[in-house]
Amino acid sequence: MLSNHTTTVTMKVSIFKFLYKYIWVLLIVCCPVTANAQDEVSFWDKVRFGGTAGAAFGNGYTDVVLAPGALYQVNNYVGVGVGLQGSYVKFKDFYTSYIYGASVIGIFSPIQQVQLSAEIEQLRVNLNYSDDYYTPTAVSPTDRNFWNTALFLGAGYNTGNVTIGLRYNVLFREKDRVYSDALMPFVRVYF
Repeated sequence: MLSNHTTTVTMKVSIFKFLYKYIWVLLIVCCPVTANAQDEVSFWDKVRFGGTAGAAFGNGYTDVVLAPGALYQVNNYVGVGVGLQGSYVKFKDFYTSYIYGASVIGIFSPIQQVQLSAEIEQLRVNLNYSDDYYTPTAVSPTDRNFWNTALFLGAGYNTGNVTIGLRYNVLFREKDRVYSDALMPFVRVYF
């Protein structure tokens, strides 16, 4: 019988293989080759830069995130890109985390206003937390440092440079304390 770790690793490898094949099929199907040199556009003319940045502060709570990215617009329907992410979260006397990593995203817009996306994210997570939320001073802190993989499938409303929508992490595990929920809203900006 396979252990949970072996099963998880096997599942992650299968997902990576699927996404790798999916991205190549999209690129081959959606990138028609033209022989006309007059219509040639440089690579950098099709690259858009942007990402996400945010901060939240409250009663003993701090959350700061910076996630720059670049998106290559293959054609009017398909884009592929990469991004970096860094975040700091602190909840007074209970939880502190530093998270950093990278992601690869593929977007598909069947019509101009709709954007579908698949994004795989690999993060290094450094946590320091108390085991008991209600009596944090009575419990010794716990440190956990690990890699976390997320696979987000999303849909959003596109207004040109800004897309607002929801994404779902199909690899979500609450015990990792990386994200509070599998379903998350997003705002994606690329110029």
